[in-house]
Order: sequence, then structure tokens, then C-alpha cells
Amino acid sequence: MSRVAIVTGGTRGIGEAISIMLHEKGYKVAANYGGNDERARDFSNRTGISAYKWDVSDFDACMEGVAKVKAELGPIEIVVNNAGITRDGTLHRMDPENWQKVIDTNLGSCFNMCRATIEDMRASKFGRVIN
Repeated sequence: MSRVAIVTGGTRGIGEAISIMLHEKGYKVAANYGGNDERARDFSNRTGISAYKWDVSDFDACMEGVAKVKAELGPIEIVVNNAGITRDGTLHRMDPENWQKVIDTNLGSCFNMCRATIEDMRASKFGRVIN
């Protein structure tokens, strides 16, 4: 039985490369994405890796997304927290809303995804989290 891995931000850039590498090594991979449906479809068609859409900055969305992956692929034992956004700006131009979006996506998502997957890892006595 192959291990199940979720890669957040897993359909583009570094996340895409990680998803493909894990898939090539025999893992069942769920590539999470947050925005571009067409790009995610293209990724899945090219790689054979399933893409799952949810906002990793949203705790409830992570719980629901992980539950869907678990139902389709099995218990999650590996989480790669790769998702991130950029809202660059000098301090005097940065507004609190954009600052919070970056913190929620780039940092809060690590908690959200770990919390959503920790029970499966504990139950199987195996788990890996890569931030």
C-alpha cells in the first residue's frame, strides 16, 4: 500500500515539481491548489495526479479538503506545506488586509493542514510534515 501525500500549492512551480517527484516515487499524491482551475486540469491531465481545490488559509476548508482526499486516496501520512502568496509592497504601501492574507496563507496554512492530518499520522504511527 503506497503512502498518501498532500502537497499544498502542488500544481505549479516548486509544488508541481514536488508532486511529480512523489508520484514518480510511488506515492499517491493529492495536489492542492487555490485558484486557477484550467491550470489544475492541465496539470492533472499531464501528470495523472489528482488536483483538489481549497483555500489553505481557511481552517474549515482544510478540514473538508483533507476529508475528501482521505475518502478518495486513504489516510494522509505526508503533508508538504508549500502554498504561498506574495503581496509585496514597501511598508508604507502595505495595507493590513494584504499583510493578513500573506500571514494566513503562508503561515496559518501550516497549522491548518497539520491539524487536519495529525490524527491519521498518530493512528498509523507514521507521519511526515515538510514546511
